[in-house]
Amino acid sequence: MANTYAYMRISTREDREKQRFTRQENALAKFASDNKIEYVFQFREDVSGKSFKNRAEWQRLEKIVQPHDTIVFKDISRFTREAENGYKKYMDLMNNKVNLIFLDNPTVSTDYIKDLLNIADQQEIVTKTVMESMVKILLIAELARTERERETLSQRTKDGMKAHKEAAESRGEEWRVGRKPGQLDKMTKELQADIVLYLADRSVKAADLMRKHNISRNTFKKYVEKVKESM
Repeated sequence: MANTYAYMRISTREDREKQRFTRQENALAKFASDNKIEYVFQFREDVSGKSFKNRAEWQRLEKIVQPHDTIVFKDISRFTREAENGYKKYMDLMNNKVNLIFLDNPTVSTDYIKDLLNIADQQEIVTKTVMESMVKILLIAELARTERERETLSQRTKDGMKAHKEAAESRGEEWRVGRKPGQLDKMTKELQADIVLYLADRSVKAADLMRKHNISRNTFKKYVEKVKESM
């Protein structure tokens, strides 16, 4: 009998009290309820998605998953944040008849990819080759997107920190991280956008955002609560 497993992952270790699996749990629970399934086990871990090697829970899942079993993720970034090895792992699992479901990325769930490949297999050789290549590009592009997102945020954070520092120095002010305890200025649109991303993607580090916007931990927490309320 085929089994269904749930896998959840968060990765930020900077601010553990803010780490939550809530969004993933809610999405996975709704999927189970809507489809009248029950997860045999729900794997969860707090670790980077850059590699599969350092993920103990993922390795434990891989040891027990069997052909025709299903693994459900909220989105593909919970599966991996590396394009090349992510593609290899994806294909290995699909070729071993393990179903992968990404609730937020249905066009790269294995059932959808297999349907496209089956259609391609029925075509004459040129069309078949083109379609197979397009399917591969679709999958790799989505995996590459998750990898680029983190790189982009990291660079944007560094650029923001540099700009804040240069602006402070141009005014003859001392550059420092943080502000007076309890100080809460008007939230900028840029900070609000960064917090929304932080809440949605736990690879975003709270410490990086505090440095970028030159705010203290307590101030950052207050802003996070304000954004949560508005959401």
